[in-house]
Amino acid sequence: MTGRLPRALLTVLTAVGLAFAVGGAGHATAAGRPHRVSALPNTVVPAPVSGTANGKTFTLTAATTLSSDNANVGGYLAGILRASTGYPLPLSTGSGGGGGGTIALLLSGAPADVGGEGYQLTATSAGVEIRAQQPAGLFHGVQTLLQLMPPSVMSPTTHAGPWTVPGGTVLDHPRYAYRGAMLDVARHFFTVAQVEHYIDEIALYKIDYLHLHLSDDQGWRLAINSWPNLAAHGGSTEVDGGPGGYYTQADYTAITAYAAARYITVVPELDMPGHTNAALSSYAQLNCDGVAPPLYTGTDVGFSSLCVGLPLTYTFLDQVIGELAALTPGPYLHIGGDEASSTTAADYATFINHVQQIVAAHGKTVVGWHDVTRATPLPSTVAQFWGTTTKDSSTAQAAATGTKVIMSPANRAYLDMKYTSKTKLGQDWAGLTDVDKAYGWNPGAYLKGVGESSVLGVEAPLWTETIVTAADIDYMAFPRLPALAELGWSPQSTHSATAFHTRLGAQGPRWKAMGVGYYHSTEVTWPSGS
Repeated sequence: MTGRLPRALLTVLTAVGLAFAVGGAGHATAAGRPHRVSALPNTVVPAPVSGTANGKTFTLTAATTLSSDNANVGGYLAGILRASTGYPLPLSTGSGGGGGGTIALLLSGAPADVGGEGYQLTATSAGVEIRAQQPAGLFHGVQTLLQLMPPSVMSPTTHAGPWTVPGGTVLDHPRYAYRGAMLDVARHFFTVAQVEHYIDEIALYKIDYLHLHLSDDQGWRLAINSWPNLAAHGGSTEVDGGPGGYYTQADYTAITAYAAARYITVVPELDMPGHTNAALSSYAQLNCDGVAPPLYTGTDVGFSSLCVGLPLTYTFLDQVIGELAALTPGPYLHIGGDEASSTTAADYATFINHVQQIVAAHGKTVVGWHDVTRATPLPSTVAQFWGTTTKDSSTAQAAATGTKVIMSPANRAYLDMKYTSKTKLGQDWAGLTDVDKAYGWNPGAYLKGVGESSVLGVEAPLWTETIVTAADIDYMAFPRLPALAELGWSPQSTHSATAFHTRLGAQGPRWKAMGVGYYHSTEVTWPSGS
């Protein structure tokens, strides 16, 4: 069965709490009455490709053991389960040793079509097996296992059981390779611990890229040895004049390692040629007139620009990008390129074309906001669409010649947009965005001229002009981030607002157990315990 389920069938399935029901049609009894499709509880976000129940239940007890072919994933699961259950859950690890536990994580036996990030989960009354081809697949399977268990499994403190897992089989793999979240640490600075906390949260929803917006008019957030005043001066403030801050290179390395342990790749962004006041304030010689502007703590955009005709500009960028590339394990380096209102169109194209070559010379693939398609994108350059309409001719033309596109339409995917006119945090320049609006679009058929094959993935940016604390991040990201995560992971055939509301509502008690202060959207019925 493909496409949407008939409304009557969907209503029945939702009412009885069945999920993943797109995969089977049942069969007739001797009397001609069809058996009801057997399916798993509708609690997993993103929706898996398929899932069927077997009528059994596995119960985790004090005697349960864990085994894993990958020590990192096994340790991650053991840490969560031990905290909430209080059980010892001894863990054995090592290649080929993952099959000895009651809960076994195995890097063998997975179907070929799960790829590097997918998995197969099988639960019986005797135990649970997760099979994958790569550790990332095991990690994603673990997230599904945890969402099939009672919500208090996510609590950092011990709770009483029973700790049950519904029996059945889940086969799952992502729609898109790139499923991202962006955190702006330039408008307001966030500490290493705060960034790592957000990494833990987005990992629950199979996000695999963290885009860090490291520089803007209000702050430069990474120490650069060859240009030390960027951090010392440019990182010394933020929006509204707070103390700002910056990451040492050791801090940045720690963030990338923490993300990698959760199978998330960091994409660093240095915005240019605009959004550069912090850099221009740090070094007078980078300005066309040789005069450094004061630090800026407001929220206007479009007033700053690197000096395109100045040879020193490219020496500066080569050295800065070289240091950043050497620190970054992942393949991508984001050059921004948006809202360059103080740069002429000709200068903008010249600049972007030059910077692309610098990034490529340091072994990285360029990502830029879709404005960069107004220059000449390299064949490898990725454009990130952030517009508020469904048409952009330069992006469509670039896609027609092979440019891949990350979809982040501001009126759908920006997590800093207000939910309603009464939301205290956030902005509304791209409109109001509640759950249904964030969920209600198809990334592969949204932007004219940019079809499914041109879409690399989906990203949910969180700009921080009004976001100051980790609690602010939680409130604006949840529940919309899981909606966008589902668009990036789940096949379009699973897309149903009604079924998604149930899945999303099931996250409420989990977030409460974790201490996540989320927005209780009125578009979702939140169950008891949320």
